[in-house]
Amino acid sequence: MPSMSRTFRALLILLSGAASALMAAEPASPPAPVAGIVAPNVRVISPLLVTAGQPDRASLQRLKAEGYAAVISLAPGNTADAVPDQAQILAAQGVEFVHIPIPWQKPEASHLEAMAAAMQRLKGQKVLVHCQMNMRASAVTFLYRAIYEKEDPARAWGDVKAIWTPTNQWAEFVGGQLSAHGIVFDAR
Repeated sequence: MPSMSRTFRALLILLSGAASALMAAEPASPPAPVAGIVAPNVRVISPLLVTAGQPDRASLQRLKAEGYAAVISLAPGNTADAVPDQAQILAAQGVEFVHIPIPWQKPEASHLEAMAAAMQRLKGQKVLVHCQMNMRASAVTFLYRAIYEKEDPARAWGDVKAIWTPTNQWAEFVGGQLSAHGIVFDAR
């Protein structure tokens, strides 16, 4: 290398050192799940409340380690991506499982009341509310927050709108429940 310029040699040394450092670096790890959950449409409402679509089996198996005390499932148990032994997986960890299956075509006030009763009982504990795609869960959790927790509906609605815009029976259900509780809000 006697004919190489001093600058060129310094550049080669620098580049070979950088290449060695890159090769020795640890491979990038996959992104961490949101709130400890791998599921469709995960939404962190607060440190103690998360909504999501159906969590995968591995997520269900580590919910206690993630600090969850309870899971409220609003999905019928027979959906294609349901984890059939979800209740047993959670029970093995000491995580409470509340199942309130809401038929997609016919949400009713009794479903909201059951969810609200569970949420009131679990107050102060970390809870995951899920369904299949976080559509039922986001809508019913919105109603719980607006009606029972007296949150500003416009603020709480943002967590629904981030997932979907309820139409048909779900728009009627949301509007009807708000109206029945004296809350004036245009949920569109």
